[in-house]
Amino acid sequence: MAARVLVIGTGFAGFFCLRTLARRLPAEAAELVAVNPSDYMLYVPLLPEVAGGVLDPRNIAVSLRTELPRTRLVLGAATGVDVGSRTCGIVDAEGRERTLDWDRLVVTCGAVTRLLSVPGVEEHARGFKNIAEALYLRDHILAQVELAAHEQDPVERMARTTVVVVGAGYTGSELAAQIALLAKEAVRHNPEMREDEIRVLVLDLADRVLPGLDPRLSAPAEQALRSHGIDVRLRTTVTEVTPTSVQLSDGQEIATRTVVWCVGVRPDPLIDSMGLPTRQGRLTVDEHLRVPGYDGVFAAGDAAAVPDPGRPGDITPMTAQHAQRQGKVAAEGVAASLGFGESRPYRHRDLGFVVDLGGSKAVADPLRVPLSGFPAKVVTRGYHLLALPAGRLRVATGWLNEAVSDRPIVHFGLVPGRGMAAGAVDDVRRAQSRPA
Repeated sequence: MAARVLVIGTGFAGFFCLRTLARRLPAEAAELVAVNPSDYMLYVPLLPEVAGGVLDPRNIAVSLRTELPRTRLVLGAATGVDVGSRTCGIVDAEGRERTLDWDRLVVTCGAVTRLLSVPGVEEHARGFKNIAEALYLRDHILAQVELAAHEQDPVERMARTTVVVVGAGYTGSELAAQIALLAKEAVRHNPEMREDEIRVLVLDLADRVLPGLDPRLSAPAEQALRSHGIDVRLRTTVTEVTPTSVQLSDGQEIATRTVVWCVGVRPDPLIDSMGLPTRQGRLTVDEHLRVPGYDGVFAAGDAAAVPDPGRPGDITPMTAQHAQRQGKVAAEGVAASLGFGESRPYRHRDLGFVVDLGGSKAVADPLRVPLSGFPAKVVTRGYHLLALPAGRLRVATGWLNEAVSDRPIVHFGLVPGRGMAAGAVDDVRRAQSRPA
């Protein structure tokens, strides 16, 4: 009987693990099964461009059915794993419970929004981790511009055109740039509004923009954000969020209807429930991505505390680059455990980062060579086209449309505000698995 290989989660690590397994294992040797609440892999790095109205959400959703034809997809959320009995509990989209047996398990469930103990964040700030949140945010920004255009109270008008992005890292910086450009495009088509009424603030406790990346990228990134009219405030964060304002750590109160939480992520809560050894909330694994002491259990990506060969004693950061490569190494380890090929330790060469800051603005450090402006933009978009598993032509067409025409200023209101708070969608898999 063929061994069943169960992969929990189909983000970067899970997707590339399954694709590698399909290539390494004969069809008769293993049954490949994936548990995920959606039938696509989300190319998260381009999510800010969906929020900004540049790309259609389908452009960055890679179909699992088409790209992983050999994998049997189980739509649902993994609720628990019993390594003793080798079973996984699942709740499907209609709330029905079931159990799956497995012979090999790869945990790639990823991460969720990291919330701090700041009053009001869970209830009133917006998260930014999935397509629903990106579409909601785009519609919300456009709706606020429309409402502000007919608002007589100047304080209320300013609050509706003020957006506060908490976090000046990779996601926060890219998102702030796209929001600023989208809002200004909307204003240009509204005779009741002025472009200088749009106010976007980026806050971070760090002393520089992009604090987790090469310091040489910070100054040009901050300059690019400010060129869009964005108010960058460093060494500053929020101490309270209400439905109508944010209180800042410097004592100032900002009236706003839009607070977006981009502070960071933490490992999925599923990991805590497994009862396996962890480090910094991530499953402890060896250099071959095996969970020590548990035969047939592997982990990769944000779910795994993978030893970083470039920084002895540390673990790899939560990035798409690491997740993609680790997914492949985990697959090789699974295949080797079934008698096909050999496992290899995780090694990597840092290729640098790319950060798209809207319009012609970007920063990048390919192979540790710092770039900004148009050269960085070329590198950034070239990297994304190469990294996308599918849909490259659709994404390139979206970028071409942006270059030669205005962004579409249309809000459909298809995603309700209820459930879009940062705390409510902390774990999107569980939200999608509630009974219909």
